[in-house]
Amino acid sequence: MIFGPLKIVARLISLALIALVLYFAVTFVQIWWRGHEHTTRDAQAILVFGTTEDNGTPSPELQARLDQALSLYRDHRAPWVVVTGGKRPGDVYTEAGVSATYLQHHGVPANKIIKGGGSDTWQNVESVIEPMKRHHLETVITVTDPFHEYRAMAIAAAQGLTPYPSPVRDSPTIKHQLWRYYLKETLEVGVGRVVGYGRLSSWTTAPLKVPHSSGK
Repeated sequence: MIFGPLKIVARLISLALIALVLYFAVTFVQIWWRGHEHTTRDAQAILVFGTTEDNGTPSPELQARLDQALSLYRDHRAPWVVVTGGKRPGDVYTEAGVSATYLQHHGVPANKIIKGGGSDTWQNVESVIEPMKRHHLETVITVTDPFHEYRAMAIAAAQGLTPYPSPVRDSPTIKHQLWRYYLKETLEVGVGRVVGYGRLSSWTTAPLKVPHSSGK
């Protein structure tokens, strides 16, 4: 008699596992697809997500994002550029500060750059929402690596922005073990859509500190 209920439980567990695998498989496909979309829309701002810098100089990965933002800016796709990214342990400069300096050196006026900072994607967006609101900026072209584009846009939308995709073409990141980045994004998107991206950030990241306004 006991084997009947056990079989039912085993079958339910199997169905749950199959559903979970399918859910994350669909999530991966959505992430991959979004990373190959490039909007033709204009926007009010270009939102550049930070990544590593090298003692005041953009890393190749960060430079690729900034060069794409410069191309969009020069094509008059948006009049503002928003840069994000805080400090990693041991850093002197913030990613946003380095990004802003690079953009200024390449012709973007300082008064058209908004800087934020944080330790993860949610915090990076959160840090720029208020200054963007002051300038009535709501639509953004999001610039980041292809594997990160889906989550970056989802988080921007969750915080009230209207994002359009512009993933970096030929990012230096593709020279690394790209499957790890896609695996990480698939897990974070899969979980974030269930529990909320903000809640997931609060579980995994220290509270946001107000970024400095200087280049550092």
